[in-house]
Amino acid sequence: MGKIAVCPGSFDPVTFGHLDIIQRGSNVFEQIYVVVLNNQAKESLFDVEERVSLLKQVTSTMPNVTVESHQGLLIEYAKQKNAQVILRGLRAVSDFEYEMKIGSINKMMAEHIETFFMMTSSEYSFLSSSIVKEIAKYDAPVDQLVPAVVASALHKKYASK
Repeated sequence: MGKIAVCPGSFDPVTFGHLDIIQRGSNVFEQIYVVVLNNQAKESLFDVEERVSLLKQVTSTMPNVTVESHQGLLIEYAKQKNAQVILRGLRAVSDFEYEMKIGSINKMMAEHIETFFMMTSSEYSFLSSSIVKEIAKYDAPVDQLVPAVVASALHKKYASK
């Protein structure tokens, strides 16, 4: 049996950094479930359904990637999918510190599920959804940061505000 991985995030919006991790992960794992989680601590620009739709569009060429959303604990979702791995992208040391804490709690809750950290490619090490939203808010180009469909969605979202 091949390994099943869950790649969680808020993806508000999905960036080339996210896609880098998803694409590279799809080369390592038999199946990847990209799961959109609604982080209550963050105010989202796109609702969960919009984020799922955008992710489905930009991962449509990856046959072993499935995009879904989940309300609740990530570890419960991973158990439902019979995942052996939680795939997390890291940009910097500060990401590792946070992710290590979350990974440790997840391991305590489900010993059989490992957390797999993958370094984001260096060209995306600075990239975050927050930076993309800040740039897009001022109608500056984001084409080098997000796929075209996401850039268009950002433009429409900010034009309507």
